[in-house]
Amino acid sequence: MTVKDTYPHWCFDDSPIEDTFGYGERAVRFLRRLKHPKSTARDNAFQLAPFQERIVRRIYGPCHPDGTRIVKTVALCIGRGSRKTSFAAALNLLHTIGPERRPRGETVFAASDRAQAGLGFAEAASIIRMDKRLVAATKIYDAHNSVKKLVLKKGGSFLEAISGEGAPAHGRTISMALVDELHVHKSPELWKAIKSSLPKTPGSLLVVATTAGRGQDNIAFEIIDYARKVARGEINDPSMLPILFENDENADWRDETIWHRANPGLALGFQDIEGLRQLARESETSLTARDTFRQYNCNMWLAASSSPFCDMSVFDAQAEPVEVEDGAPCWLGVDLSSSIDLSVVVPCFRDGDDYIVKPFFFCPSDNLRERQEATGAPYIDWCARGLIESTPGNVIDFRRVEAKIRELCETYSVQEIACDPAMARNLLNNLIEDGLPAIEHRQGSLSMMPAIACLERAIIGGKFKHGGHPVLRFCFSNVEAERNNAGHVVRFKKSKKWLSIDGAQAAAMACGRAEAGGSAAVSSLYDDDGWQEALAGFNV
Repeated sequence: MTVKDTYPHWCFDDSPIEDTFGYGERAVRFLRRLKHPKSTARDNAFQLAPFQERIVRRIYGPCHPDGTRIVKTVALCIGRGSRKTSFAAALNLLHTIGPERRPRGETVFAASDRAQAGLGFAEAASIIRMDKRLVAATKIYDAHNSVKKLVLKKGGSFLEAISGEGAPAHGRTISMALVDELHVHKSPELWKAIKSSLPKTPGSLLVVATTAGRGQDNIAFEIIDYARKVARGEINDPSMLPILFENDENADWRDETIWHRANPGLALGFQDIEGLRQLARESETSLTARDTFRQYNCNMWLAASSSPFCDMSVFDAQAEPVEVEDGAPCWLGVDLSSSIDLSVVVPCFRDGDDYIVKPFFFCPSDNLRERQEATGAPYIDWCARGLIESTPGNVIDFRRVEAKIRELCETYSVQEIACDPAMARNLLNNLIEDGLPAIEHRQGSLSMMPAIACLERAIIGGKFKHGGHPVLRFCFSNVEAERNNAGHVVRFKKSKKWLSIDGAQAAAMACGRAEAGGSAAVSSLYDDDGWQEALAGFNV
């Protein structure tokens, strides 16, 4: 079955757009009467590109028989440099001073921080200041370090810049919200406040305007992925308008065709094609530059890490369900934490050349919400689904982790239990005293290099079977790989405090010991060839 393209071809094909009540035409006429300080058109007229005009008509034209607008949510995903901010400001003004305004209607430009919100507001204010009539009809409040607000004197409708850095927007009655770059919002609180406010006003409109982001465990991905399903016809939701100028992560970033696909204004001079070519040349030799170019200029939704350990599309391709028989030999990787990170036990089974893992995660119940708000990942839902076991209090109860290890030892033929002794000294002693095959596996570079190398080979070779466990995927997407001069990964890192990588750490430990095939009863971690190779190459 061929998957339907999500690209908005209707923006360019001149197909008819319903406008029974003339609201689409009315909106276009209003926008064309505005002026912009950077416009090269006569009299600085606001330049509405043909594809932008089609978007406006598609938002405001289609209506129910009673004249109410069908579209309630717009998901616009477009490459950097597409004049998104100017277009967004114009839409805000359409609802503040234009024909879509409501008496005392509240319009917001919402961004992750005050600076970004201020940019959107400044665009709107600059448009107002280009027309003496609009200056006379409005009042602009934009003093430094104060609330940015634009008020229509007659009727009291207003536009305000809000951000995730301020107090949540609860208690508002928003008639139109433009949410800018949702993928960089650090907390979901502003988003939740806006979403809960919109139903208070009949005919409200939500516009999410963003470039591609990273990772799947965030609100922005949920919105864009929902829009994709609507665009493909998998979900029937006429109230959602998907406008996705994006490329698949596996597309060839060197192909100028996809540059145009992500940046519909490129042919109109919105961006400098030579500038993009220079960025592409720099991306040939710099992985960091390449990821930046792919994400922002090619509009590809990427894995979360800025220095990824693995290609998440390759990782995801190995998500088929996995089954192992009771009594099967396995090797356990154990990574413990107290409060900030997850604790995890990862059993690894061998099936020929395949490595099969079935992880078990633990976290303290008291910081579940804080963890969710800090990362955007659905920790509360994960716990409710049994994907994470929450233990009472604000630190992980290691007794529950130990109980899981003992349960696995009763179910399977556990050959080794590899633990980082940093936080597992008591656990190690308890297991060893009871004759269980526990060993020390430190997470320094020398110990982790051969383990990570094994894991990397397995993933690249399509031999790492993980069953699509979402928490494990989250951990892998957060991994930043630190490499030595020879290009070998020497350790895993993370960029932010709450971004867990523990599942990847434990998986590497388990796979490494499974590859060695040893047993704690007859071998040492440091006896296998992988560790000796890592030691020899450490100072390369």
